[in-house]
Amino acid sequence: MDHIDDAAIIDGLSRGDQKAFRELVERYKKKVFYLALDMAGNPVDAEDISQEVFLKVFRSFSTFRRDANLGSWLYRITYNASIDHLRRKGAAPQPVGDEVLESLSRVEAGLPPRGAAEPGAGLEASQLQERIARALETISPQEKAVFVLRHYEDLKLKEIAATLDLSIGSVKSYLFRAVRKLQKELGTPALASGTESSHE
Repeated sequence: MDHIDDAAIIDGLSRGDQKAFRELVERYKKKVFYLALDMAGNPVDAEDISQEVFLKVFRSFSTFRRDANLGSWLYRITYNASIDHLRRKGAAPQPVGDEVLESLSRVEAGLPPRGAAEPGAGLEASQLQERIARALETISPQEKAVFVLRHYEDLKLKEIAATLDLSIGSVKSYLFRAVRKLQKELGTPALASGTESSHE
């Protein structure tokens, strides 16, 4: 299939074009699934959430603002669908304060990318990814979402804030808490500095 850009997908979806919808699913299915997996904690629930996300996209694309980012819109739908799923299972998230953590914009978690556990990457990398997956189960849904979008999808803090409808301060707070908790679970060293202001 010839790939088309997001603008063409948006145009097609606005006309009800089935090919554009299939292209959307093909382009974003892995990103949606992995975010749902990190949020829900198991592949069965992640698959259900993913199907729910794309069904919602198909049914409610008229609510999409043409000036918005398609990927960010999908992340938000996935996040909300995951939160709804967790609430139905009795795992509703807890609210967080809006404190601003000045040092956070200059630190990184130092954890490997998701692809480190691809086939052939070796037993050690695979085991580390399993440990990270288990550690992600110890943090809140919001912390998971912010961490995954920042460290796996490489979104800037302001993009995460827009995607999840949070303030920059809340994003920093969630990210700081997530990194600290994951480091405690994984026994990783202290945060390494090096994140530039462009990540804001």
